[in-house]
Amino acid sequence: MFGVVGHTEWVDFAVCERLPAPGEILHGRELFSVAGGGGAVAAVQLRKLAGDGTFFLTALGDDPAGGQARDDLLGRGLVLEAATPLSTPQRRAFTFLTDDHERTITVLGERLVPWRRRDEELAWELCDGAQAIYFTGGDAAALRAARGARVLVATPRAREVIQSAGVQLDVLVASASDPGEGVEGFDPPPKHVVLTAGAEGGRWTGADGTTGRWSAAALPGPPLDAYGCGDSFAAGLTYGLGAGMAIAPALDLAARCGAHCLTGRGPYAGQLTRA
Repeated sequence: MFGVVGHTEWVDFAVCERLPAPGEILHGRELFSVAGGGGAVAAVQLRKLAGDGTFFLTALGDDPAGGQARDDLLGRGLVLEAATPLSTPQRRAFTFLTDDHERTITVLGERLVPWRRRDEELAWELCDGAQAIYFTGGDAAALRAARGARVLVATPRAREVIQSAGVQLDVLVASASDPGEGVEGFDPPPKHVVLTAGAEGGRWTGADGTTGRWSAAALPGPPLDAYGCGDSFAAGLTYGLGAGMAIAPALDLAARCGAHCLTGRGPYAGQLTRA
């Protein structure tokens, strides 16, 4: 069993030629909405690789957007365990998808994540003995529960929680170009640190001093937009390691996941499947 412990947002997308200039009114060619965010995108990619039984522990708002996110995630085949904090609106986002294949995101509202201490009704026992879990957010107790998996992968966006939980990650995966995803100063240090660099591939280092690089995978079609590529990459890496791959082949699989995502509109249309 594979899973994700973390967050989701209800995301509205507008497909446009470019970003609007200050004061400009710009017409979008296409509008759509899905449950997105790092946790959701990774969970759906894991589901497409690992099959039925992939679980997602998260928190959802108790407003209509939270209900839409719940329905969307369930419709994508996940085993969904979602707490609903009282009188808390769903975190939302607005995203421009432009013809240069980029995504520009504005986030609205509090980041909702599952808390082990508060959300006792969630099926935390799913974490025990799981093959691999990807962690994007929660409290320290949630991260300790996730450590019950054989492989634990996390994003440095959860830095404060990782540092306070005192558990060792198998992999910390981050963007080499994102200043919000620094990988220094973790104690205990992760067994592996993976730094992605988009079309240039990326590099990894091991706590034992080993290092390596990987190349970006060939695109299976024309690029559309980059929304979800990094999260699909992290999910592919989580799956590969949980399935028993060494770090190098797991990163090759992760690169394929990122490349496939780039060729679909939004986070899910192009994701790599087991088939």
